[in-house]
Amino acid sequence: MAVLSAAIVVPFVPRFRPDKWYAHGLWVLVLVLLASYGAALAIRTFLFQPFSMPSGSMEPTLQVGDYFFASKSAYGYGRYSVPFGLLPFEGRFLGSPPKRGDVVVFRPRSDPDTDYVKRIVGLPGDRVQMVDGRLHINGAPVKLEDLGEYSTEDIRSARLQRETLPEGVSYLVIDYDVSSAGDDTPEITVPAGEYFVLGDNRDNSADSRFAMGTVPYGNLVGKAVRLFWNSNGADYAARQVVNGAAGK
Repeated sequence: MAVLSAAIVVPFVPRFRPDKWYAHGLWVLVLVLLASYGAALAIRTFLFQPFSMPSGSMEPTLQVGDYFFASKSAYGYGRYSVPFGLLPFEGRFLGSPPKRGDVVVFRPRSDPDTDYVKRIVGLPGDRVQMVDGRLHINGAPVKLEDLGEYSTEDIRSARLQRETLPEGVSYLVIDYDVSSAGDDTPEITVPAGEYFVLGDNRDNSADSRFAMGTVPYGNLVGKAVRLFWNSNGADYAARQVVNGAAGK
């Protein structure tokens, strides 16, 4: 007896397997994070970068714990405009030179891995000297107005003074009652393409009077423009605009 067998052939129908939602979600998250990082890096490199003030060398203008933005476009772009100083050239492009009285962030030759904050008081070609604690530019003393005693938890005996540069830019400085090494200096002619910087807290600042020397234009990082926070709880409402004291 013959046995017949029959097979039923069913057409192949692919089984629908929905993609797991988190597979696409993970890639979206990665792309969002990369885009956010890229945008933040671009803003930090080309527009504004936040900095903090670790010392009292710029008091009373900038106090310990202050956080502020520096404009990266104010003086154009140089080697230290990008993280880690990766631009392989000297000098700057797309910028204008700083003005006397600007508060700037820079990298000194003596410490090129650290950001410093000081005020520019000497331009290329200027002759700068300290005589008995008073700033002289091109042989003439700058205008200095005594505003009375000044004291904080860290400063016990000092005078608060208003210093006015030849262009009319004025700001507050602190002068201790006791003399210091920076009160009397030789006259220095600022080299071409460099700047002479001082801290507003004159007796507690490492600046161009000492080993730091003058600052090359290419070593500027940015111009301090606005305070936005103080980590120690100090009031900063009246100090928010850092470079805005012309004629005051």
